[in-house]
Amino acid sequence: MISLSSCIGELIQVIPSQNQLGENALWHPQHRAIYWIDIMAGDIHKYTIDDQAHQQYHLPYRIGSFAFLADQNAHQVIVAFEQGFALYHLETHAITWLNQPEGTQLGNRFNDGRTDRCGHFWAGTMVETRHTPQQQGSLYRVDHQGQYHKYFSDIMISNGLCWSPDGSIMYHADSERHCIYQYKYCQQSHALSQKQLFATTENHVFPDGSTVDTDGFMWNAQWGDHSVVRYNPDGKIVEKLVVPAVQPSSVAIGGPNLDWLIVTTSRIELSPQQLLDYPLSGNVFIYQLNNVTGIVDTPCGLLKA
Repeated sequence: MISLSSCIGELIQVIPSQNQLGENALWHPQHRAIYWIDIMAGDIHKYTIDDQAHQQYHLPYRIGSFAFLADQNAHQVIVAFEQGFALYHLETHAITWLNQPEGTQLGNRFNDGRTDRCGHFWAGTMVETRHTPQQQGSLYRVDHQGQYHKYFSDIMISNGLCWSPDGSIMYHADSERHCIYQYKYCQQSHALSQKQLFATTENHVFPDGSTVDTDGFMWNAQWGDHSVVRYNPDGKIVEKLVVPAVQPSSVAIGGPNLDWLIVTTSRIELSPQQLLDYPLSGNVFIYQLNNVTGIVDTPCGLLKA
């Protein structure tokens, strides 16, 4: 067993994956499996904890994020491909496009996404290659009928989507600006209001993927800082886990008892020396948490599935 521990948790397993850009960690309780993606490879990974089977599903486009469907179809997911939203069947590879809201925006791609507590799928875009000074990303929600709703723009790298346990607060990060924001979220009208700055990071640290535990504390992968931090509801760091990889990229809390912290990481753009110093970069790390439990993500309630 690996013995890297802190007061909040102990590293108990490393899943070797060597992802270029691992992201979108998810726990599926019925499958008893950890899922994640490699954005640059266009792959969805599945790791079943009972038999340690590691499967890869190769998709035809780069994928920013995905979510499971409420109908429990084991092979179909909603995906934010780089160019838009679609249903994708992991076995037949069939794609049903829902919409491509930025189909004419050169240089942008979809990035981080997650379902809210109502089962609506949210995802934002990022400026990957700048073509104009005015270019910007945006945040979108896909409703249960498969229609998209644009919320706001002026985003550089959309990231860190998650919701408070009761669903009334939404967190959203703009990685390039080193900021995490919080909003009041009405689950009836789906309106966002009362934007506030929740937390900021140092210049060399970029807030990436996030999740919330049952105590309402928010966990964030801190790209560039070898760490995952836990914020209290006031935006103060109360715990920090050091990760043996330079670029932690997303987090989920899962496992049989919902007390494993699952951390994806990245190897992209690391120097040869960094790869020598941090050879586990790109792998997935599992921590046994102490007195912390998570919340299973609400499946996407899309009626078209």
